[in-house]
Amino acid sequence: GTTIFDAGALDSGLAKGAMTVMKKLTASSSATLSFVHGSGGVDFSTYKEYIFIFNNIHPESDNVNFQFNGSIDAGSNYNVAKTTTFFRATHEEGGSNGAIAYQTGADLAQGTGDQLLADQVGSDADQCVSGFLHLFNPSSTTFVKLFEARTNSTNHGNKSENNFISGYFNTTSDIDAILFKFNGDSIQSGTITLYGIS
Repeated sequence: GTTIFDAGALDSGLAKGAMTVMKKLTASSSATLSFVHGSGGVDFSTYKEYIFIFNNIHPESDNVNFQFNGSIDAGSNYNVAKTTTFFRATHEEGGSNGAIAYQTGADLAQGTGDQLLADQVGSDADQCVSGFLHLFNPSSTTFVKLFEARTNSTNHGNKSENNFISGYFNTTSDIDAILFKFNGDSIQSGTITLYGIS
């Protein structure tokens, strides 16, 4: 499936329309991975929808949070106000403590800080984060910018966590950069690929 995605445009179940690769970043002990409009083929004004797909995002340290944020000034600041919601299903490796619940501390109410995508990610060889972020009409100067994300991660306690995140950037300015990072840690390995949806 990854080979097909990387080949270029295709029709995906994630979105209705052809997916065109804009940029792929490969982490190598990277503090952040960012996509800035006008840089390296990134164009947030051509399409109404964009999808970031992250594969095997692995931290250098144990028990860290994978996050993202947006910018309206080409990445000079990543601090756009967001209102979000977050719930997850979990199951431990040993077969116990399966649950589904709203995560009150993982949402934002007009917060400008980074939005959580996966927390307490482990650094073992079999632990990482994969998933997607779906961003709608980031170049609009009329409406707020909606987004949804879904990730699956293995936390440091050997628990599978399926995370559901959605919300909006509360600005009528265009979103022209998106940044991904772990809190206080580097991204040791993994890829993030940006697709435009036509």
